Amino acid sequence: MPMYETTDQVDQHNKQIKRKRLIRLAVIAGVLILGTVLFFTRDMWLSGIRGVGRQYQIIVNDGQLAGGNFPLELSPEASYQLEMTGKDIAILDDAYITFYNTEGSMIKKRLHEYSNPIMCSAGDGRILLYEHGGDEFCVETDNAILYKDTFDEDILFARSSPEGYTAVVLTSDNFDCEVMVYNRKGRVIYDRKCIERVSGISFRDDSRSCIISYLSAENGELVTSVQDVDLHENVDRWTSPGLDALGLEVYGYDGGAFVLGKESCGYINNTGGISSYYRYDGELAGGDSQDGKSAVIVNNEALRRYTMALYSGGSSEPVIVEFDQPLTDVKVSEGLAYVMGRQMITAYDFDGSVRSTVEISDSYTGFVRGNKHIFLKGFSRIDRIDFES
Repeated sequence: MPMYETTDQVDQHNKQIKRKRLIRLAVIAGVLILGTVLFFTRDMWLSGIRGVGRQYQIIVNDGQLAGGNFPLELSPEASYQLEMTGKDIAILDDAYITFYNTEGSMIKKRLHEYSNPIMCSAGDGRILLYEHGGDEFCVETDNAILYKDTFDEDILFARSSPEGYTAVVLTSDNFDCEVMVYNRKGRVIYDRKCIERVSGISFRDDSRSCIISYLSAENGELVTSVQDVDLHENVDRWTSPGLDALGLEVYGYDGGAFVLGKESCGYINNTGGISSYYRYDGELAGGDSQDGKSAVIVNNEALRRYTMALYSGGSSEPVIVEFDQPLTDVKVSEGLAYVMGRQMITAYDFDGSVRSTVEISDSYTGFVRGNKHIFLKGFSRIDRIDFES
């Protein structure tokens, strides 16, 4: 073989050795650099990994009943209502409205004069109290009555907003009903005579607008239409077509409105169009909505099928969660759905995954979620349990 070919082969071999050494050094340098970066940023990526671990960990609460001032004992002869005011709880019975802190210490108790009282809370520390079929309402806190009003007509129902606004729906001699809206100072800022029956009312856009739902007949069937009213400009922004539902409540949010009906529910988008619709396979047992997230519970005793439909927003399909026991109550709070069965309360994310759970006795008829507690409604007592979610 010629000598120059052998020399070329040696040179080529040496070049390959150098190239491999350079690649090896580059890999080692890259690993060292990556290790250095990971070391100095470990707080960032370790917290992310820990967060993922927590996200999928189901919290099992112990369900231990609080002592001290609990349980709050109530008269077995009187029915009562329970609401969170934001930081405290309020209990309304046939004679009194009473405010307690979350430790069960009484803050205020006063006698009311309503024969058929209804209490509502928007979570801003205020309580709306009115007499169904009566002529008076008031808005109060745990230390004062902020404002009240009386009417010549009867109150059908009323609702309040987190910003302190109040909407009152009244009977009317010449119209189907009348809607009056008060600002947080108790001044009337909107008055509307309605030719159709109002089935629900709520607020959105920081109480800059009011969502009103109406019942009417189309082709012999009851439908629910929704209207968005600008309270500042006193104009209607949009009115939806009729949704095939006997609307019981309407919940406004930034993206439109959620209609909770007796046999079905649905969403109205921000331009007044129907964006989703769901018909129940059974009897409605409860529903709630907050910031566009909604939960509906349905019991079908004939089929022994008990379900919860979770909506994460107006254009989403419902996530259906099935249970092996009848469902009693449901609440939506801070991005989670809390559902009560006969012997459990479970918190769900809106993708259907379980966040936390607790076992309870079968003697409770409902609950209220507040801070890190759940207040359980018994026949003549209110218990409290801690509930981490």
